[in-house]
Amino acid sequence: MKLQFGTARPGLDYIHRPAAFGLAEKDGKLACVRVDRGEGSYFDLPGGAVDGEESEQQALIREFGEETGLIVEPEDRLTEAAQYFRKTDGSPVNNVGGFWTARITGFDASTQCEADHELVWLEPLEAVSRLRHEAHAWAVARWLRVRTSGT
Repeated sequence: MKLQFGTARPGLDYIHRPAAFGLAEKDGKLACVRVDRGEGSYFDLPGGAVDGEESEQQALIREFGEETGLIVEPEDRLTEAAQYFRKTDGSPVNNVGGFWTARITGFDASTQCEADHELVWLEPLEAVSRLRHEAHAWAVARWLRVRTSGT
């Protein structure tokens, strides 16, 4: 059974949106994205929609580049979860997909094309408390448990 986070509001038609998000670590901190919305700014894990015929791994590599400039290599599909939410334009979507561990292999600023996204490095527990989506916070907590217990 897939985990579902968020609450669908009555009367809204949530679009099923395949997605992939990544957990990439450097020096004990996780790569996160601060999305600048002025007073409504928030933190997300890098990632997003799977476009067309892309695999989750291909989407993850593309999204990391677009949002952070990091070049990553997807490693393990840690878990799957879904998140009901409303996009910035108000449209209701349900992101459904994998959370992947990823190894950072480089940086290429030329791939970064989302000007309102800024790469930030957060301590894992800070990420759990600050990430916008419950599914992202849950995935980080799951990642921490797997790292420390091996299960």
